[in-house]
Amino acid sequence: MSQKLVIVESPAKAKTIKKYLGKDYVVEASMGHIRDLPKSQLGVNVDNNFEPKYITIRGKGDLIDNLKKQAKKSDIVYLATDPDREGEAISYHLAEILKLDPKQKVRIEFNEITKDAVKNSIKHARPINEHLFDAQQARRILDRLVGYEISPILWKNVKWGLSAGRVQSAALKLICDRETEIGNFESKEYWTIDALLTKAAKKIKTKLSTKNGKKVEISNAKEAEAIRKELEKGEFRVKSLKKGQKAKNPLPPFITSTLQQEASRRLNFQTKRTMGIAQRLYEGVDVKGHGTVGLITYMRTDSVRISNEAQAMAKDFILDTFGPEYYPSVPKTYKGKKGAQDAHEAIRPSNVALTPDVVKGSLKDEELKLYRLIWERFLASQMESAKIDTVSLEVENGSYILRASGSSVAFDGFMKLYEYKNEDEEENTMIPDLEEGDILKKDKVLPEQHFTQPPPRFTEASFVKTLEELGIGRPSTYAPTISTLLDRQYVEREKKNLLPTELGKIVNSIMSEHFKDVVDVEFTASIEEKLDLIEEGGTKWTDVVESFYIPLKKDIEEAESKVSKITIEDEVTDEICEKCGKHFVIKNGRFGKFLACSGYPECTNTKPIVEKLDVPCPKCTDGEVLARKSRKGRRFYGCSRYPECDYVSWYEPVKEKCAVCGGLQYKKYTKKDGAYLECSVETCKNRVKLEK
Repeated sequence: MSQKLVIVESPAKAKTIKKYLGKDYVVEASMGHIRDLPKSQLGVNVDNNFEPKYITIRGKGDLIDNLKKQAKKSDIVYLATDPDREGEAISYHLAEILKLDPKQKVRIEFNEITKDAVKNSIKHARPINEHLFDAQQARRILDRLVGYEISPILWKNVKWGLSAGRVQSAALKLICDRETEIGNFESKEYWTIDALLTKAAKKIKTKLSTKNGKKVEISNAKEAEAIRKELEKGEFRVKSLKKGQKAKNPLPPFITSTLQQEASRRLNFQTKRTMGIAQRLYEGVDVKGHGTVGLITYMRTDSVRISNEAQAMAKDFILDTFGPEYYPSVPKTYKGKKGAQDAHEAIRPSNVALTPDVVKGSLKDEELKLYRLIWERFLASQMESAKIDTVSLEVENGSYILRASGSSVAFDGFMKLYEYKNEDEEENTMIPDLEEGDILKKDKVLPEQHFTQPPPRFTEASFVKTLEELGIGRPSTYAPTISTLLDRQYVEREKKNLLPTELGKIVNSIMSEHFKDVVDVEFTASIEEKLDLIEEGGTKWTDVVESFYIPLKKDIEEAESKVSKITIEDEVTDEICEKCGKHFVIKNGRFGKFLACSGYPECTNTKPIVEKLDVPCPKCTDGEVLARKSRKGRRFYGCSRYPECDYVSWYEPVKEKCAVCGGLQYKKYTKKDGAYLECSVETCKNRVKLEK
């Protein structure tokens, strides 16, 4: 009996595919890459056209022997690695090791792991795309040249073990530049004036807008008070009331960057976690009654395109579930951003019939949350637009105009499934029925002081959005870039924000002074464009590497003589080591900052950094509550007498007791309600809203 061998990257993927193919097929996993550049040396011959030296990855010997054995017994071998540059590179190396002819039809790929997609890919097997491989090889070699040629300069002058990556250095500069911008920001005072008006006991909140047709700008309290007095004296009359209706369109289905951003905003997932969960959903999950199923399409994509089959599947589901009024007369299509590779479809469910409720009992909580997000976003993208009734009110008072706007949903459309808010959406005000010329009664005129705010620090979501907009990296690199910056301790998280550490600022300073091209955003984006050109067959990979390396080599030679030694001093604390009497200093470790004795190596005493809340332990009353961090960096609260007292909470307890029942209160926050105190007593649950 003839045997056909299919090689994928992971055992999970192999398990899913195996059930779709007959008994004639053997499915094996390569466990990712099988060959790479050596870790102990540069591995690139810069004097011989940048020839790479690939070696078998340590520990893969037995696996390769098994693949060779299975290939020898097979009539044909199919390489079914992921449908991207990296997957093409893995297939190329597999072909070389197994002595397959890359020009033969040995490569198969699929955007989703379903029976039809897998079987169809075998019918459309193709040769290995060497242009794709060359693009990935060029990226790998460029990254190796930057990392292995610049990093020793950092080891020598700053600290052993530092790294200088090509994309990560440009990304680090963005975070450092933002911090500098925040530090240099000069806040300016300005004022706004709201007028609370009434008509037939119904209140309307209006905002001062113009005077004599020009925008009102108020810079101090004196100006605000003068305008307030003028408004108080005048009469508020309805100048115009315009009613209309506008369409609110659904968002396109997810691409990698938008999935990472939305998972961060809605689910509080870090980018690395999001991509790990998405990988599992793509490769296959054991769903009760369905066996192992790939639930979503490939999750590394910059395309918003969906197939005709997926569109038809969505149409049937929407018509059956929501009714014909929820499906548009013309199917929704979306235009991708400029420069998108458009190699794959958008991220969508492989089968919309597998609703979140159907798979609920088969998925982990985090998997279900992400799957629901992807499923709802895709279905909503194919639904009819919502219809929003709008009201725009203008009130005049002498030469002043005050405005208010309101809206209500006339038809929910896609919002029945998936709601979102535009960044430019104004505050919605309830506006009663009014007529032009109506006199409105003044309730209050409220001047309010404000100060201009510096640009916000990057969150993972906003940082991914910025990387995408600037063309730094590609969908597969966003999460690894952020993870590397955090792992190297160049950047740290403060709540959701990304801040440069002192070490990160020093490394960025050296890179910005001596390797301007490497950290330059436009230059880094241009490299991505050149990699795309290699993929299209428009240029040789060696020409791209050479044009990059010649000026880099010159910068390296100059930096080796010019960069001076920098000593990073530890931050000394007031806390005294109980073992030797010396001061503790703050150190950075794998799981964040900790206290270490300054007497090291003679004294090796260490302890975690704890934050005291001045709140007695609600369980034992003898201890006090401390704020700590879990190994994953999540903040939690526990008793200082642990392990004698096992009190622990994810929510921050406060000293003030509940005004209703005297119970313990916790500080909580939701996007909808903002910050508030909530009583911990189940029968009470009294809430008190907190000011910002």
